Amino acid sequence: MTYAGIDIAARDAGLIVMGALDNDIGTLVLLGTGSAFWPVFSASVEFHDGQHDPVDRWSRRIVGRLAQQMQADALYPFGNPPYKPFIKWAKQSGRAFSGPTGMLVHDTVGMMISYRGALQFAETFPFPDPAHSNPCPSCTGQPCATACPVGALSDAHSYQVDKCHAYLDTDAGQRCMTRGCAARRVCPINQQAPRDPAQSALHMKAFHQP
Repeated sequence: MTYAGIDIAARDAGLIVMGALDNDIGTLVLLGTGSAFWPVFSASVEFHDGQHDPVDRWSRRIVGRLAQQMQADALYPFGNPPYKPFIKWAKQSGRAFSGPTGMLVHDTVGMMISYRGALQFAETFPFPDPAHSNPCPSCTGQPCATACPVGALSDAHSYQVDKCHAYLDTDAGQRCMTRGCAARRVCPINQQAPRDPAQSALHMKAFHQP
């Protein structure tokens, strides 16, 4: 197995490789969403069947298929506990970092970050060293720390979930519901990885479900 082969197969399936690391088992490859995700997912059975959790069900099918093709184990950041430590893995990959708000920031997709699964290989193989260091300390003004309209995400305190959800129920909060979290949207790295507004709206709807 080669990193380049995994990268190509992931892109063909609508995903991107978001990092890799070696562990006690072998090499672990993290998969997430990039620009190719929405066109592929929005044409899928899961998107159109009206059932719950379409993105998770799509992810389980696609990542599971990739794992079978590559003789790897498929791991997911969703499902039943105990949950897999995706945040820990993301940081260990050297391609994701804790931003000023405490949320993860990825080196190529910024704060519009969505891990959909991982491939655990029983062997190790070479993969590229991270191309970037933590971009947040040198980010001018760190706009994500002050962009939340109600201050639910801030560098001054932990994430205030109740305040966020209450705002999303208001008329003013519909901008976040349809375009995505205001704090996430202002991350400069996001500009290199634009996201279809319909994708953000779907994620926000799932996030805000009771």
